[in-house]
Amino acid sequence: MGTNGASDWREQIYEVFQSNGVRHVAHVPDGGHARLIERCEADPAMTTVSLTSEEEGVGMLVGSWLGGVRGALLIQSSGVGNCINALGVVKHGKFPLLAIVSMRGQWGEGMPWQIPMGQAVRPVLEAMGVIVYDVERAADVRETVEAAASLAFDSSVAVAVLLGQRLIGTKKFAVA
Repeated sequence: MGTNGASDWREQIYEVFQSNGVRHVAHVPDGGHARLIERCEADPAMTTVSLTSEEEGVGMLVGSWLGGVRGALLIQSSGVGNCINALGVVKHGKFPLLAIVSMRGQWGEGMPWQIPMGQAVRPVLEAMGVIVYDVERAADVRETVEAAASLAFDSSVAVAVLLGQRLIGTKKFAVA
């Protein structure tokens, strides 16, 4: 339980995946998503795939959808740029896409090279036709991811939920 009485936000996302029939989770290993990834990997009803690059996940989830399986993509904001070409297929083919993006380059960022992509995520996704929702508080995670999943799967559109650094926390790095 967090200080606001909400259950762990990663567990909330997992529960939304469960209630929306998400059975395929594609991800690039990421500290912000680590506990969620572990939870999905432990579920025998879910198939999780560790990607070498984020755009692979977009194609994989399109294939899952065509095979009758709902999926979700877990990536970090720095990998959004790698998905731009693949998002054209999602838009043109009117495929649903549910992406959960752990943000970097925002509030309290400790690495200057994370800032450019962190600031570009929203405009880049919107330019590719992706509907973007932001979450900064644990109390808003469940309803936001639920709304995103419903919109994506019921309307065959791409939706990304940006998990802000105020939610996931920041990392401290010493610059030499």
